[in-house]
Amino acid sequence: MTSQVSSPAEQADGAVVGEQRKPAGVKDVQRLDRVIIRFAGDSGDGMQLTGDRFTSETASFGNDLSTLPNFPAEIRAPAGTLPGVSSFQLHFADHDILTPGDAPNVLVAMNPAALKANIADVPRGAEIIVNTDEFTKRALQKVGYAASPLDDGSLDGYSLHPVPLTALTVEALKDFGLTRKEAERSKNMFALGLLSWMYHRPTEGTEKFLKSKFAKKPEIAAANIAAFRAGWNFGETTEDFAVSYEVAPATTAFPTGTYRNISGNLALSYGLVAASRQADLPLFLGSYPITPASDILHELSRHKNFGVRTFQAEDEIAGIGAALGAAFGGSLAVTTTSGPGVALKSETIGLAVSMELPLLVLDIQRGGPSTGLPTKTEQADLLQAMFGRNGEAPVPIVAPCTPADCFDAAIEAARIALTYRTPVMLLSDGYLANGSEPWRIPDIDELPDLTVQFAQGPNHTLDDGTEVFWPYKRDPQTLARPWAIPGTPGLEHRIGGIEKQDGTGNISYDPANHDFMVRTRQAKIDGIDVPDLEVDDPHGARTLVLGWGSTFGPITAAVRRLRGAGESIAQAHLRHLNPFPRNLGAVLKRYDRVVIPEMNLGQLATLVRAKYLVDAHSYNQVNGMPFKAEQLATALKEAIDG
Repeated sequence: MTSQVSSPAEQADGAVVGEQRKPAGVKDVQRLDRVIIRFAGDSGDGMQLTGDRFTSETASFGNDLSTLPNFPAEIRAPAGTLPGVSSFQLHFADHDILTPGDAPNVLVAMNPAALKANIADVPRGAEIIVNTDEFTKRALQKVGYAASPLDDGSLDGYSLHPVPLTALTVEALKDFGLTRKEAERSKNMFALGLLSWMYHRPTEGTEKFLKSKFAKKPEIAAANIAAFRAGWNFGETTEDFAVSYEVAPATTAFPTGTYRNISGNLALSYGLVAASRQADLPLFLGSYPITPASDILHELSRHKNFGVRTFQAEDEIAGIGAALGAAFGGSLAVTTTSGPGVALKSETIGLAVSMELPLLVLDIQRGGPSTGLPTKTEQADLLQAMFGRNGEAPVPIVAPCTPADCFDAAIEAARIALTYRTPVMLLSDGYLANGSEPWRIPDIDELPDLTVQFAQGPNHTLDDGTEVFWPYKRDPQTLARPWAIPGTPGLEHRIGGIEKQDGTGNISYDPANHDFMVRTRQAKIDGIDVPDLEVDDPHGARTLVLGWGSTFGPITAAVRRLRGAGESIAQAHLRHLNPFPRNLGAVLKRYDRVVIPEMNLGQLATLVRAKYLVDAHSYNQVNGMPFKAEQLATALKEAIDG
């Protein structure tokens, strides 16, 4: 028996469904082209771990995927409250996808707070799996439910699956000698097992992971594996789940190669290590922990075998000070932070501009101002990166566009810093840092050669024939000054933040010299070799959507929707924000309308309007969450029609 059918949830989200087949004695299996799942619960319910494990198995299965972890800023918000809800959304498909999805087809809600915090995003007809054990009178009242939504008819428009997850988990672990509280902690593994059955995910990797994670507590490992298997078996045997689903591997979405799932922060870490190897320089990270950048410090600390040194400083200023000292000493130097930390590091960034030393400043942006929204995403540091220093202190800016692209962006930032002897700002954000997607592991011969030549001896001859070393004698092509390692005989030179005399590096207060040095430093940044901006415009559109950073996925998904509906629109995305690509002005002038979506109040639009006198239109969002594709498609359609 075959038929073309789809679940109500998939009809609501527009997914394509193939054959439904039902072998004798087996439940129905529906083939889908994509699914969006959101796990939600209290911040202590292990939703991030659950989502991460489901993601890892999905990646190993060969689907394309994109994730959106979302967790509270509080280390431990009050249990069962709306501010304490943690969620993890995963979009996986048998084809190329770009975003974590606009709306979940399946919501797993571990308590009333999780349901209430997320129900507005769930389309009618979607499946909702709730842990009924947590829907007590007290828990309902805590989040403002006068009556249980499981009983009052408010969920009648959804495919509701009430499951006593806690009780079933405790029952499955009754022979393990655990207290009830200890057993209840494994309910996330029961839920993971159920969803793994529901979507035919591999299980071997999760069981291996649990054995490794709890290697020192084998009884806990065994209990979690038992809960995971119990969830799988529950899905197989219960009458409440009459259908399971298959999403085939994305065999045509990826070029040939070896792939792994990777987050933005992990990709940045690997990119830094690769850059140091390609430059044949030791890697030094001077950093202070700050959300959402801390994972880079954690990851790099594991790679001493690659010549990586990590220094967790007492504060942001000490972190970048140590990094700048490492740059002076001949290392590929890095400091990581977020917006508040950039403010504290600004004086030392200015010092690096004056000293003209290579230094990577990785800003993993979050919502501000001040402490702001530590665990939410934003693109609000662009103007700070451009102008957030005293005096004329230009700094190149690079921005990755996807989690996997963070690897290449780190290498590009290192190329610029080492070639032009300058600090470089890299602007990632929380969405990229914590999100993940498949990444093709490159071959070593695909990576650029970043080898640098340190100064070895005199480079200037005085009028009397004496050979001397001038620390600010520049390369005529790049305007970079020589990089002299301390202790090299004959290369002693002055260093510091006071203005230097051109060539000699001696302290100078001469007005004409200062004017020359300021203009030279600016010319060095303006002259950085960056690729021309590529424009995707297959139909000769009149409207261009221009983006930067993490808006790439939602913008591209929106453009695909519009083109699929017969609309004509062009797209371009900036990686280099200072200097801009040389052809940017010409590109902008080709279009009647330019729309710039940003997760800020229009910072790139401000720069574009000022530099190119183009009437660029902003479309802005600052709610701590990434754009949705449908939201952008609607806004861009209005621009096309306008």
